[in-house]
Amino acid sequence: MFIGDLEKVVSLLLCLSSRLARVQNAMRKINENTDQSLNERHNLLSRQREDAKDLKENLDRRERVVSGILSKYLTDKQLQDYKHFVQVKTSLLIEQKDLEEQIKFLEEQLESLEKSILHFKRSV
Repeated sequence: MFIGDLEKVVSLLLCLSSRLARVQNAMRKINENTDQSLNERHNLLSRQREDAKDLKENLDRRERVVSGILSKYLTDKQLQDYKHFVQVKTSLLIEQKDLEEQIKFLEEQLESLEKSILHFKRSV
């Protein structure tokens, strides 16, 4: 159960951070004429990310409790393996989200390039 919750919370944090970064980039592009809806979206995502950070802190406390319980039943080697698994799982989730973001960015670039080429062909 803990590992499932870990996946959900880490994914939530990464997703919110990514969405918040996109809104911040959009706000920088618009600059002084920032749309009110972008400001509202930024504020909402900021609050949601803070809530997700609180969830992560609670999950970290829960992980310490789970490790304490497991230490009574597992050998030192098994407990180390479990802790390593949790660390690797988190790292892989972060890497997966990063790769998904890169793919999405490249797909958007490709779509924009295809539109530019199409527009160029029509104008020639």
